[in-house]
Amino acid sequence: MIKNRREYLFFYDVVDANPNGDPMNENRPRIDEETGICYITDTRLKRFIRDALLEMGEEVFIREERKEDGTLKTKEDLLKLYDEGNYEEILKRCIDIRLFGGTFAVENKAKAFTGPVQFKFGRSLHRVSVKLVKGTTVLPSGEQRGQGTMTDTYIIPYGFFCFYGIANEKASRETELTEEDLLKMTEAMWYGVKSSTDVISRSKFGHTPRLLIEIIYREGEKFHIGELNRRVAIKKPDTLDELAIRDVSEFELELSGLKEAVQKHRDKIKKVHYAIDDRLRLSEGSSLEEVFAGVELKKFPWVDA
Repeated sequence: MIKNRREYLFFYDVVDANPNGDPMNENRPRIDEETGICYITDTRLKRFIRDALLEMGEEVFIREERKEDGTLKTKEDLLKLYDEGNYEEILKRCIDIRLFGGTFAVENKAKAFTGPVQFKFGRSLHRVSVKLVKGTTVLPSGEQRGQGTMTDTYIIPYGFFCFYGIANEKASRETELTEEDLLKMTEAMWYGVKSSTDVISRSKFGHTPRLLIEIIYREGEKFHIGELNRRVAIKKPDTLDELAIRDVSEFELELSGLKEAVQKHRDKIKKVHYAIDDRLRLSEGSSLEEVFAGVELKKFPWVDA
């Protein structure tokens, strides 16, 4: 089981795609109307992670599996595959339950596991516009045999998003989360956003991971900085409107707030892992070496592996 608390910052951008459609609002991207900020649920990020873990050969419990008649299996159907709902078997085999927890009910006996890993909603670091793209399908529908069907697709031209998460060493005792599990999760985050099967769809194609940071605190340290997502910002030219941003090259990521917090509490930090895309520009004074000066800083073992 893990013995060190961790915090995560994960940045990725979305180009000409729908980062997280709202099914209750015509599947439009989710926009905070008061601020113009686009947000993505933690459920969406966990879906990326689960899909990537599956492609890495890991077993996950929350998955789409169909019966012989083509209908989706229910949670109750899946539970039967684990020794008729043996929770120890589920934890042993399913990495997503060890990571994110889950709620189950077998023969009226409810069981809930609190996930050691939790993420806040991801939010764009700038205001975002939503565009409606109209089109037609080649094949006609049943009632319109003479022509294709009209389609409406909502996208954002560009959005740069930040997720904040934490891994709690105390909660890991219940689900038996391991260091290896967390390493696989970070790899799945990075590559899942970029190339998992779910991303290679028309509405999701255009996601690119830019920066992933894992801060590992010293063993026995009950402290963590908190609200890391509120300590970062983008720095753009004054002449460039936020709504007009279209590429990661048009701005710099400002980490001075994170740097201040890290340097204040660096004696509590054991080490930091990271992965960074070479197109992301960090502002002056915000290089990772400067932000984490005095702290052991290394790339994740899976980077370039």
